[in-house]
Amino acid sequence: MTDSPFSLEGKTVLITGASSGIGRASAVECSLAGASCCILVARDFSRLSETASLMDSRTEVISFSTDLTDNEAVEAMVKELPKLDAVLLNAGINKMQLVPFYSEAEIGRIFSVNCFSPMLLMKLLVKKKKLNKPSSVVFMASISGHTNVSHGNGVYGASKAALSAYMKYAALELAPKGIRCNAIHPGRVETALISGSPLDEEAVKADKEKYPMKRYADPREIAWSVVYLFSDAAAWITGSDLIIDGGRSLT
Repeated sequence: MTDSPFSLEGKTVLITGASSGIGRASAVECSLAGASCCILVARDFSRLSETASLMDSRTEVISFSTDLTDNEAVEAMVKELPKLDAVLLNAGINKMQLVPFYSEAEIGRIFSVNCFSPMLLMKLLVKKKKLNKPSSVVFMASISGHTNVSHGNGVYGASKAALSAYMKYAALELAPKGIRCNAIHPGRVETALISGSPLDEEAVKADKEKYPMKRYADPREIAWSVVYLFSDAAAWITGSDLIIDGGRSLT
């Protein structure tokens, strides 16, 4: 038993996009912070099992292999959920394209995963009374939708900017219910989303030089902020955008 306000002891948390990157790191760090139950959501169940294997054994793990763009599947999942103390809406995708090459289908696909799905999942969690009072919801946004504009990232940045704007409305409306809502805006993080981008090794090296700290983040460095916003130490923080970018927004 701990009296630390930074502990997640006794809390039940849900994390989407938990099969890799920031989502996987957040699941691991939540378990290390004492979360009693972590509910992991992603499409690939085998990768969710890999995440679970890295977590503290004292944390109960429940995994859902769910496509968050499938409304029926999401409704079925929500029906099975226990009461939640914290939620990380983290699932996201990207495809770098310059303005002349956008297609309506590609815009719709990226917005569906990055913005519409978390909005609709949030709606169901509130409507079905799955969030405790108090509880904390964290939206994983990006500096691409806040302070940092770069070539080829327009659709991704727009989807994350929309998500951040929605967060503020949710924070205002849900505060009387004891539900806090905040967004994290990471700079570039060493994840599969970066390694799968069209940037070659030299381009990545040059991009890192734009960061005052001369590197991208380790996923754990974003996960630690998730743990903080989930914890009672952040009990009076809602409607906020937390920028974690190694100083990139300064340049």
